[in-house]
Amino acid sequence: MLIYLRLLKESFNFAINALRNNKLRTFLSLLGVTIGIFSIIAVLAAVDSLDKEIKGSLSSLDNSTIILMRFSFGPTEVPRWKREQFPDMSYDEFQFLSRNLPDLDAISFAMNVPRETLKAGDKTATNVDIAAITDGYYEIEALQIEDGRFFNEAESVSGSPVVVLGHALANNLFGDLDPIGKEVRLYGRKFSVIGVLKKEGANLFGNSKDEIVFLPVNIVRRIYGDNNKATFPQIVLKPRAGVDNAEFVAVLTQQLRNYRGLKPDEIDNFFVNQLQGFADLIDNITGQMNFIGLIISGFSLLVGGFGIANIMFVSVKERTNLIGIQKSLGAKNRFILFQFLFEAVILAVIGGLIGLFLVFVISLLASQFTGDFDFVLSPWNMFLGTAVSAVIGLISGIVPAITASKLDPVEAIRTGM
Repeated sequence: MLIYLRLLKESFNFAINALRNNKLRTFLSLLGVTIGIFSIIAVLAAVDSLDKEIKGSLSSLDNSTIILMRFSFGPTEVPRWKREQFPDMSYDEFQFLSRNLPDLDAISFAMNVPRETLKAGDKTATNVDIAAITDGYYEIEALQIEDGRFFNEAESVSGSPVVVLGHALANNLFGDLDPIGKEVRLYGRKFSVIGVLKKEGANLFGNSKDEIVFLPVNIVRRIYGDNNKATFPQIVLKPRAGVDNAEFVAVLTQQLRNYRGLKPDEIDNFFVNQLQGFADLIDNITGQMNFIGLIISGFSLLVGGFGIANIMFVSVKERTNLIGIQKSLGAKNRFILFQFLFEAVILAVIGGLIGLFLVFVISLLASQFTGDFDFVLSPWNMFLGTAVSAVIGLISGIVPAITASKLDPVEAIRTGM
């Protein structure tokens, strides 16, 4: 065991000497490995970061959450012309499902409406996202209230002029003042602030709930009407924990079909979008991105492997005399073999570590310039980069190492002289 540790030390010294004595040649040879590892780990880190950010943005919603609308989250076989004829979800359908759908934990009717200007005294917030929802949405997304409360069922049904503000929006409008009980103007009307959400931070999809104003959907329905194309109604549902999702969706679909009077031979004129399906779609997309990135990066690694093989062949040529002396003193073939293999692996790992360092530096810079989006260089990706480097060195160095181990000692000494 000690002899192999000593062998590893000598191989490391030879690799460092190669870097010192032939800086340009060694640098050019390692460049391929460095670029290859940089490409692979950069792709993996970018995809992991994107995946984490997307799922983090959806983390407040349970994967069992279902969204009924006339659009589909993913690809569909229904032709576009037919989808455009689908009716919007209605408030009456929301009430019907809330009364008749079994195993229902929470349900909410929501309308996507254009952004508005919000005023409080002499302060104005423009381009504010409006979340027009019913009270059930509070349970679906597990909203976190920092101060005050969320509107209740009675306020939701009656369409009371009350609002809940996002954390940043409340700060912009009221500063250090307590916003609870204060009035804001929206749609030319006065609304009373009854709650403020906890700070969330920005996410991948733009402004987070920090910049949103929540208000009862029924007051927005009175303003826009139920047939306004500027709105986009949807029904958000959450089944009880432990309920079979497929069975719940089947019952939901059948009840809505019955309510809309669809015949057995007619297709659904609505889409049941499951958040789990959206998460699976994200996983599929990120998997494909990883695969494509790995293929492209593989070409860089192939070039890097040839570079390592080249420098090892040169190393064997330069140390032919030394190999002959080692063999004449009793060094076995496997000793010579391992010596050059270790050297190739060490050189490749050095190139890989440089690539990892570059990814680390760029990820730090990117995180600084992109605000709340964090690029993640996980320990697994660092281990993977090092392991791939070692494998490339092993593969690239095997032929030069075998060549060196099979040299005849007498011929090697004579050639070296």
